[in-house]
Amino acid sequence: MPHLLRFPRELEARLDVIAEATGLGKTELITRCVEGGILALEHQLLPESGGAPRTERSIDQILRESGLGA
Repeated sequence: MPHLLRFPRELEARLDVIAEATGLGKTELITRCVEGGILALEHQLLPESGGAPRTERSIDQILRESGLGA
């Protein structure tokens, strides 16, 4: 899978703010977003699988702790 992604400017700016506020790299943030999205899709589309157990902090939790989340 290619590692080159282009995001709209607004999304890129939001990602920059989160990266600065949390001290996490953009790669880590993107990976967590994709993992969270895949987990949500699994629960929506494959409810019998239950999805993979999650032990890490979610991106929502990181955003709340940084003061940037809702």
